Amino acid sequence: MVNYKDLGLVNTREMFARAIKGGYAIPAFNFNNMEQMQAIIKAAVETKSPVILQVSKGARQYANATLLRYMAQGAVEYAKELGCKHPEIVLHLDHGDTFETCKSCIDSGFSSVMIDGSHLPYEENVAEIKRCVDYFHAYNIPVEAELGHVGNETVYEEALSEYQYTDPTKAKEFVERTGCDSLAVAIGNVHGVYSSEPKLAFDVLEAVAKEVDVPLVLHGASGIGDEDIKKAISLGIAKINIHTELCQAAMEAVNAHKDEPFLAMQREVRKAIKERAMYKIKLFGDDGRADE
Repeated sequence: MVNYKDLGLVNTREMFARAIKGGYAIPAFNFNNMEQMQAIIKAAVETKSPVILQVSKGARQYANATLLRYMAQGAVEYAKELGCKHPEIVLHLDHGDTFETCKSCIDSGFSSVMIDGSHLPYEENVAEIKRCVDYFHAYNIPVEAELGHVGNETVYEEALSEYQYTDPTKAKEFVERTGCDSLAVAIGNVHGVYSSEPKLAFDVLEAVAKEVDVPLVLHGASGIGDEDIKKAISLGIAKINIHTELCQAAMEAVNAHKDEPFLAMQREVRKAIKERAMYKIKLFGDDGRADE
């Protein structure tokens, strides 16, 4: 087993506590390859921000679990080379589907996991999360869970017609029974590209925040307007996931520089991802929060 501390990583507990106290949110950027990781780390260092690097099960398979472990360690060293004396970098599993998937990640150096049982019946979801919490807490690994179900990219209005919002009346019991360390909420947010303007149920978010005392997480934040993001943070969101917008920035750079030499194009891709990540960091209020 590889301990995340040996890779120079941290977990989310302290940074979430500071974010809640300071009224800002920690950005969680998904990445799939080295160029994306470089851009995210450079953005975090230049803005003096703690950051969460996160990968899905599929992205881990794409990158290779062994290479990913060394990329995470390299991210810490790269941040130091860029002038950050004490990098605050988390390596998080996004939407882990089973206990075994989560355990495999922890064994290879991840410092945080999400076990997503939102597709399961309520009692099965509770049981699966508690199993993970009971095991991973022994290794000081925080566990994120989801109540309700954040949908995937589709026609947005159709998604809303069958949307499973987080139930505020179950939130307190859910957190207490599972022991989860953070809670992803379903408030009208979906993964991927929104086909129309997102309609967030802030009344649901506010009600959930009143019932639980754990950090709340907003998935599917790419494409949500800035003012809605700020309002969500004011109502208790402490972690915000961004993936699609970084991919869009990368593809825009590819299309704009497709006739240039490959490495020149790659440099422009990294620059575009970094600029988009920096914008999000500042929007979330995370800039300048390192070493607080």
